[in-house]
Amino acid sequence: MAGNPAFRNSPAFTENSQRAAQATPGGQQAPYGQAPYGQAPHGQAPYGQAPYGQQQYGQPQQYGGTPYGQQPGVPTPEQLNQQFNAPAAGPVETERLTYDGVIMKTVLTLGVTAVGFVITLAMLWLGGTSMPFFVLTYGGALVGFVLALVNIFKKEPSPALILSYAAAQGLFLGGFSGMLEFGMQLDGIIFQALLATACVIGVTLAGYVFRVFRTSPKLNKIFFIAIIGYGLFSLVNFGMMLFGATDLAFGMRSAPSPLFGIPWGVLLGGLAVLLGAYSLVMDFEGIEMGVKRGVHKKYGWSAAFGLVLTIIWLYVEILRIIAILRGNN
Repeated sequence: MAGNPAFRNSPAFTENSQRAAQATPGGQQAPYGQAPYGQAPHGQAPYGQAPYGQQQYGQPQQYGGTPYGQQPGVPTPEQLNQQFNAPAAGPVETERLTYDGVIMKTVLTLGVTAVGFVITLAMLWLGGTSMPFFVLTYGGALVGFVLALVNIFKKEPSPALILSYAAAQGLFLGGFSGMLEFGMQLDGIIFQALLATACVIGVTLAGYVFRVFRTSPKLNKIFFIAIIGYGLFSLVNFGMMLFGATDLAFGMRSAPSPLFGIPWGVLLGGLAVLLGAYSLVMDFEGIEMGVKRGVHKKYGWSAAFGLVLTIIWLYVEILRIIAILRGNN
């Protein structure tokens, strides 16, 4: 079961991925008895190859359909040699999802996010807070939220919508990070947050590759309970800040907890980072499932969107933890 909604709502990375493997590039399901796109139906030879025991088109017809002295239907040594030497169809030829395809699409999506990030960050650094800066920052947050919902509930991935989401989120992240870096004068916080995010991703990926980190049904239930509770707290805290119920920089997150006076934001932020790392493990499992089941390569965009969604969440949580810690010093 996928935890990331981008994976959970996609037929390619859930129990319905077997149907997705039969999908044609246009999104149509292959009728029963017909092979998936790029594959020959069962019992039929691929295009350009003759059925077993029959001559290929353009070959000289021999007496009786077979060479003299050879049983009908028995291939010659030359035919056997050609069959063994023919290259096998790879994932690219069969239009199937590959790890390389997911990596390339994820890098491209993150690259678009980085462009938006640099735009608002440079605007703040060069011109300070201005109306265009606030429009791009908060407009990017709103547009990114809407596009995230659209991409989550869209069964067929749309590269244009996914890249638009990445650009909008980049504008918001650049503005939010810049306000902490320059507005609150937390020098170096962006680099610290980026480095910490990269470390979390690297450790999680290494642990998954070496089979150290794995999900389980029991942990999945705990994950969903924790993520719902965290989401409710975030909504209540946002409402309190919006209506002026608290004047703290990060709302209740900045308030001290009973645990040695550590701010609630640090404790809950640490929990969010653990949830984000576990979500990454679930994302990796979903991608591995899609590759093994041979879903169409277009679902690489869904995987890229899901990964970027989790990475952005991790970055925001880590950035906020560092800001709270440094702001209280």
